[in-house]
This record gives sequence, structure tokens and C-alpha cells, in this order.
Amino acid sequence: MSNIPETGRTQRVQIRLIVIQVLVFSLLLTLGGRLWYLQIRNGDEYTAEAAGNGVQQVVQPAVRGSILDARGVPLADNETRLVVSASRTELLKMKDDGVGVLTRLADVLDMKVQDVRDKVRLCDSKTPQPCWNGSPYQPIPVTDEATTQQALQIRERAEDFPGITAEPTAVRRYAAPGKARTAQVLGYLSPVTDDEIQKAQDGPSPYLRSDQVGRSGIERTYDKELRGKAGVTRYEVDNLGRVMGEAENDPAVAGSTLVTSLDARVQAVAEYELAAAMKQVRNETDKITGRKYEADSGAVVVMESKTGRIVSMASQPDYDPNDWVGGISGKQYAKLTSKKSNYPLLNRGIQGQAPAGSIFKVVSASAAVRGGHAFNDRYECSSSYSLGNQTFANFESQGHGPITLGDALKYSCNTVFYRLGHEEWVKDGGIKPKKDAKNWFYTTARDFGLGSETGIDLPNEVKGRIPDRQWKQDFWEANKDAWCKEGKKGGTYVQQIAYESCLEGNQLKAYDSINYSIGQGDVLVTPIQMATAYAAISNGGTLHEPTVGKAVISPDGKTVQEIEPKVSGKLPVNAQTIKDLDKGLRSVVEPGGTAAWRFGGWPQDKIPMRAKTGTAQVYGKQTTGWFATYTDDYTIIMTISQGGTGSGSAGPAVRKIYDALYGLDSAGNQDKKRALLPEPQKALPKVQPDGSIPAPKVKPYDPTPVTPEEQPGGQEPQLPLPPGGQPGLTGSPASTGRQP
Repeated sequence: MSNIPETGRTQRVQIRLIVIQVLVFSLLLTLGGRLWYLQIRNGDEYTAEAAGNGVQQVVQPAVRGSILDARGVPLADNETRLVVSASRTELLKMKDDGVGVLTRLADVLDMKVQDVRDKVRLCDSKTPQPCWNGSPYQPIPVTDEATTQQALQIRERAEDFPGITAEPTAVRRYAAPGKARTAQVLGYLSPVTDDEIQKAQDGPSPYLRSDQVGRSGIERTYDKELRGKAGVTRYEVDNLGRVMGEAENDPAVAGSTLVTSLDARVQAVAEYELAAAMKQVRNETDKITGRKYEADSGAVVVMESKTGRIVSMASQPDYDPNDWVGGISGKQYAKLTSKKSNYPLLNRGIQGQAPAGSIFKVVSASAAVRGGHAFNDRYECSSSYSLGNQTFANFESQGHGPITLGDALKYSCNTVFYRLGHEEWVKDGGIKPKKDAKNWFYTTARDFGLGSETGIDLPNEVKGRIPDRQWKQDFWEANKDAWCKEGKKGGTYVQQIAYESCLEGNQLKAYDSINYSIGQGDVLVTPIQMATAYAAISNGGTLHEPTVGKAVISPDGKTVQEIEPKVSGKLPVNAQTIKDLDKGLRSVVEPGGTAAWRFGGWPQDKIPMRAKTGTAQVYGKQTTGWFATYTDDYTIIMTISQGGTGSGSAGPAVRKIYDALYGLDSAGNQDKKRALLPEPQKALPKVQPDGSIPAPKVKPYDPTPVTPEEQPGGQEPQLPLPPGGQPGLTGSPASTGRQP
């Protein structure tokens, strides 16, 4: 038993508890002070440091899907190039921020040092191109045109080039099989912008900074399918950019393959013949003005008549889409967008607008039938038609007496359509339209698909223009203030026209409808619109949305999504009228017709041909030639701006395209072994078990001269404007009426 009193023992325990309590309190106080120091006193500093630690991603771009023609020939694919890239992360670890390495690299690549340094700097609002718009944590391409020798030097002297790689990389290639560029249809690629990244963040297919996106053509329309999904490796990094570890890795998924309805062989023929026709026309002289034709632009569309699928679409002037690969230079871009080069980026098959001239007469004939005029009744084809003190002349001022609407198409008799257009205008109430006015000539054009987009799967299609009463009103309201300010009664010619337009520019006048009836005045159409309309006559009345895409095939070849033709409507006339139109257009290529001289020797009994010629007057320019044709299989429309007459400028080229399609010689004899596409391609290219698609070879087009015997009286003449002709509101002059 202890000798320590009980009270002493109790005091010692209490002292120990007090000491423990003091220690605990001191620890809590110290901890609280430290927390205050970290969170309050230096909280902002540590927050900033923590924010610098995060996850950064390195992107491995997906291989973009190929674009093939209907037989599997690559129109756009990828080729392996030696790409030299620089790692900013590694360069910035060096004392001189990598300047020495970049200087040695410039020497190996035969580039200027400043050019190399500009390539690896980061883009911002103040930094001009060239600069890098992607992630600073992934390799930045310096060139995609390195030679094997240059790549070997970089690899063998790795100690001199830390942070520099030279690796084989897939780069876009526009193959131009058979020398067919197919430029405006294919389009081109360029890097994604910050605005696009921001807008697409919440969408189904967000962009990465490394993405190349389609900017025009089918590269743009089918960008999502072709682009695939880039691979992303995510790294944990500290605020100094040092990699602390790998967080996540998503492998890249290649883009799908797009099979088109184009045929590379036919495209080569179309491009060659269009360019050759324009070159030939530039050597010819307008007999009226004495000027050589400028033939500054043109387009041709080859379409499957029964489906609306595009077999070929060519536009001049054109360009090489490979110029965009790896980044286009400022000099090249300026050339492609300059007035001097006449804007080769434009696809004039869907963006070129001009008055239709006489190829519009199928619309007017249909409108007349809808208005109650029988197709096979007789209508006076006089040498001219008068309205007040204005005279609208017929082709060569020649009359044919009473003829049917079919013969009016054959001879391209303008005065028949003048009368019909004028009569319908009067019936509708003239300048004071009736409430129940039918406006058949205008509504029929819209029902043919004119004045609106066809729906083709190419971006930036234009609508054209049908200048009906509503358009006149809208145009007047948009321009009346300027007209009223500029106009002056009794002033100069321009001032007088502005004065009259100010007062009554919203009225659809008699001369408007007269000019309109033969596709003149303020009417504007595009080649794709006219191809769609003529194809509908060929197939019995069905209007299609034209398509270039035919199928999308997954990277492994196991999934094929076909793009079926879409019907957009029906022609607004019955089956008998369509047959009558077809018969009339067939007579155009037969003896006496305006296109007969271009189809001498054509096997009409085996391959029925129909056609319509047109020559449209454009204010301030030489005439635009149109040539509209179709067989049971194909519809071909060609137009040449400032090229003279339709059959004179475009006729030979269209004939040669048909000869190539069907394998015909100048006498009309068919050799099916020479035929490129005697009937539309229906089957898709075969996909191999490994997902590859064999590509048949395409030989460059070797044009065989075809010189059909010209028949006397067949060529269309060029005629001047009538003195004092009344211009339309857009400045288009009144037609002379000479629109074969």
C-alpha cells in the first residue's frame, strides 16, 4: 500500500490533464493558424498554383476518309509524307527556348529561320499567320514536304535536334485521276477556327484544335462522316508544363469513305471539252461588234435522267485543290479570290446565274398549256411582234406561219411565245392584276423548280430568280429611294429610267412578260436547275434533288449507308404534255431544227437525242450560250458566259461528251468497248474483307476529233439590241427576240 496521500495522487492527475489539454489546445491553435495562413493569408497564391496543375491533351488526328467515284477511283484520299514537327514543351525547357535547335532545323530544311520560328509560335488575336492554332502540348508541324535525306539527317543527329521529329504522316491528296481535278465539287480543307470550336462544343461532333474541316464542296457537306474521330491522350501536368503522368487514352477512329455518283473518266472528258470549247470560242469574232468573244467562264452538268445523280460537274475557271494542303499561301489565296482570275472557287454549276434564253421555252410552252392553249393548235410565227413603238424580232426576222408549240421549239420561234406571254399578262389584268390572276408563266417556272434551290448536296447553291409580281414589288421597295433620288424627268437616259422606275417600278409591264416568255429580262437560272428540269422531261415528269453522294462506307467496310435519290416534286403538266415536249425537243436535232447541225450522223433510232439551244443577252456583256440536251439515260447542260450562241459555242463539246459516254464516232457508229458509260452505274464498288476498295485505273482523256458536217442555215447568228430597247430593272436590256 502506497505511502502517498490520496489527495496528492489526485493533484498529480489533474496536473497531467491540464498539461495534455494545453498541448491539445496548442496543436489546434497551431493547425488553425496554419490553415489561416494557407487559405487566407496566401490563399490566392496557392489557388493560382493549383490551377496551373491540370490535364492537357495531345491529339493524334484521325485519317480522313477517302472520296471515291462510282467505280471506286479515288478522287480525294491520303498520301504518306514525311512531316517534320517540333515540340514546344521540349524547346521551352532549353536555356535559349530552342532558338538554336530551330536555327539548325531551318538549315537542314532549306527554310528561313524566321519562317520556322513563326510556324511554332502560338496563335492569338495579335499574332498573324503563320502560327499554330492547336494545343501547345502536341508536336507542331513545320513542313509536310521533307525529303528522305532531310529526315535522315534529323534522325541521325538526334542530339542536335531534341524535341524535333520526322515521321511519315497521312496528308490529304486530291488525286486528279485522268487529269480531272473535280475542284469545285470536291472542295478543300483548312484548319478549324476558334469560333467553330466554341460553337461546336455542345454539339454532336465537337471540333478539336487539330482538326482540318471541309470548307466547300462535298468535303464540307460530308465533313462529319469523312473527318472521323481524333485520338486523344490526356496527360497530368503541373503549372510548369511538366508531365506528371498519363491520365487517359482514346484511340483515333478513321473517317468513313464516301462513294460518289461521279465518274472520273466522264469528269475528265467534261473538264477537257468545256475548257477546249471556251478556248476555241475566244478565237472567234462576233460578226456584229467585231470583238473576239471573251468566254470568261462556263459550266457543264452531266446528270442521270432517271435519278438526278450527278455523273460529272465541271466549272471554269478552276483551280488545284492541292494548293490548300498544308496551308495556302497569301499569294495563292489572293489569286483564287481575285476579280482578275474571275473567282475560280465558284462552282458555276450551282452558283453561276444568267438569263436562260431559249432553253426556257419548255417552261413557257408548259405554261401556255396550263393556261388553256392546246399544244398542237396553230400559233402564228411571224417575223416580229409589236408592242406600241417597240418591235420584238424573231430569229433572223424569219416567219414560219401558223405552227404548233412543238414546231415553235424546233425552230425556236420567239414570236409564238411573245404572243402567248402577252395574252396571259392581259388575261391576268395587266398592270392592275386580278385577285384570281393565275400568272401561269410565272407559277409554272416555280413548279419546274426555278427560283429556288434544287437541294443538291453541295453547299452555297444559289436560287436564281423568277421575276414575278411579288419580286417586282419587293425589288421596288428595296430600291425606290435610290431611284427617286437619282431619277430626273427629261434627264439623261439613265436618269429617265431611274425616274420611271421610281414611279412605277413595282408594276409588271407588258414588255416584262414578253421578254420573260423567252427566258430574258430579269429571269436568272443556274445550270443545275435547268439540268433538273430537263431530266424531269426525260424521265416522264419526276423532279429529283440532285445528289453527288451515293454511299457512306465505314472504315472497316462492314457498314454501307446508301444515299438514295430523293424526289422533290412533279412537273406541273400531264403525261401527254410531257410527251409533246419530248417530241418537240427531239425535232430540234432533226433536219430543220436549230441543233441539227451539231448532231449530224447521230444514231437517233438507237439513242434518241433531244435538245434545245439558247442564246441569252446580258446587259453590258456579250451573249451567254446555253445548250440543253438529254437522252433516256443522261441529261447534259452546258453554258458559256460571253461565248456567243449556244449551239455555236457549247454544241461541239456536248456532242463529244455524248460520243465518249456511248462510244460513238463522228458517223454515229457505236463501239461499246470505247464507251465510257453507255448506261448509268448502278452497283457500288466492291469492298474487300479488309475494308479496302480496289480502284480501277483511269487513263487521261485522249480527245478524238469529231467534225459533224455543218448543215446550211443551222448556225445561230449574233444580233444587236434594238435601238432604245427598254432595260429591265436589273439593267438587262429588252430582248431582240433572236434567241434560237
